[in-house]
Amino acid sequence: MTALSGHCKAMPCDLEVDVDGEQTFLLDKEVVSSFCGRLRNLRERESIISSTTLFQVAIHGFPGGAEAFELMTKFLHNKGRTEVTPRDACLLYYVAHSMGMSDGVSNLLDLTEKSLEGLPYWSWPEIMHALKQCQDLLPGSVSSGMLDRVLESVVGRITSVTDASPSGSSPESSALRLSVDTRSTISTKNGCQRNWWFEDFLSLSPDMIEEVIKNMVLQKVDHVLLSRFLMHYLKSHVSSASCNKKKAAEIIIDLLYSLDGGSSVSCKGLFDVLRVSAPLKLNKGCQIKLENMIGRKFDHATLDSLLIPAPAGIDCLYDVCLILRFLKSFLSTSNVTESKARLKQAAQLMDSYLAEVAPDSSLKPLMFLSLATALPDEARDSHDAIYRAIDMYLEVHTQLLDEEKTKLFCAINYEKLSIESCKHLAMNSKFPSRTVIRALISQQRKLRNLLQETNRLKESPPEQSRGKKKQFSDDQQIILYTKKLEISGENKRLKTQLQGMRWKVIELEKICKKMKAQVEKATKSRRVSPSGSRSLPRLCS
Repeated sequence: MTALSGHCKAMPCDLEVDVDGEQTFLLDKEVVSSFCGRLRNLRERESIISSTTLFQVAIHGFPGGAEAFELMTKFLHNKGRTEVTPRDACLLYYVAHSMGMSDGVSNLLDLTEKSLEGLPYWSWPEIMHALKQCQDLLPGSVSSGMLDRVLESVVGRITSVTDASPSGSSPESSALRLSVDTRSTISTKNGCQRNWWFEDFLSLSPDMIEEVIKNMVLQKVDHVLLSRFLMHYLKSHVSSASCNKKKAAEIIIDLLYSLDGGSSVSCKGLFDVLRVSAPLKLNKGCQIKLENMIGRKFDHATLDSLLIPAPAGIDCLYDVCLILRFLKSFLSTSNVTESKARLKQAAQLMDSYLAEVAPDSSLKPLMFLSLATALPDEARDSHDAIYRAIDMYLEVHTQLLDEEKTKLFCAINYEKLSIESCKHLAMNSKFPSRTVIRALISQQRKLRNLLQETNRLKESPPEQSRGKKKQFSDDQQIILYTKKLEISGENKRLKTQLQGMRWKVIELEKICKKMKAQVEKATKSRRVSPSGSRSLPRLCS
């Protein structure tokens, strides 16, 4: 399409400029050459002699397209006497650099520089318009300097409004607060001071968001606030009809990871990121970062969050491999293995997870065993939940080999089973007799050790010789006397427990004898040949 600019009708039109194939402009080449170095150089290279000859130029990749070129023609028509408004300053700055318009007393580059000096006093809509112009023009040869100036003004405006106090009286802060638009002022009055800018940034591209957040990090903006915005941006962007959802998710995850490794985001929030980004097929590095962030907060997760469906092509109901990767990241986190509280919290969560996945008929024994043994033994005070999960697993997986069953039984610490679980195990036909006897022996050993410890506490400390007592100071004698009182009080409390322990030992020995008799009876009934027979050791005597 050919267009004749209204500003150029009064001038001799001997220069035709095609801008990106979108629009054609007819201009006076003498006027253009006096202001525009790029077009002047093109003219000189063509060696045009006749001033009446129509000079045709095609420009590709013009910053801002035909609209920006038309703004430039207004400047040319007025011969540099045009005031550059904040709305056009950023765009014309790019045009001036691109076209080499730095000649003359009133050149376009000087005019844009003068307008940009007022950036701290621009209104918030004017600053956001300039930021979007930078976004549309990126990447550009002069983009970095201009973008840095605009970003500095944007971040300064956010921090000044967020941190502004009624007592602040500096002229600069007052000017900044007065330049904020009506909507942000209303948000401030309503108490939403920290996130009043969230909605304005939703229209920015992921690349520009990356630039903004990095600049805000350098300005030491609160990481929690930045994380909240990134989560808000991701949910809004992924739920929209945007065509670059994957890129947005990857950039947001990288930014979250850069903010203290995701520590400023809640565990629930990270699982939300995982949920919305799962269909996008993130790159491997980004996926690892997200899994590491979740793994570090594994003890804060919930069972519902862990029940993640398995990827397509995998027979299991749930993504067990992902949970194992979470646990690996959790255990590699500094100080986790030293924190018993965090380990126990993770163990309780895993016990619930084992109960949920055990009925899955497609779950392989080795994978189930990996889940049961992923945490160290000190993470659990009781193995009752693991025993119940294995019992449930065996109920569904009836075709397991004895070797596979034996490996599963190794996940149980029999000394950490309760009396009730041992009773259930003794009558459980899914567990072999050898396993039952091991459990009973472990319980018997545990109770005997407890009784021995109780007896040691019952004994009074040996009396010291009279000569030795004289060597103690008065403070030491008081300490000794206090210890005797404490031991005496402890014995009274343990005496009651001891009676209960003795009854439990008697009951356990009865169960052991009963199991021994059943094993001997089963051995006699089978009539095993002498070569294959084995004598049972006196395990429960």
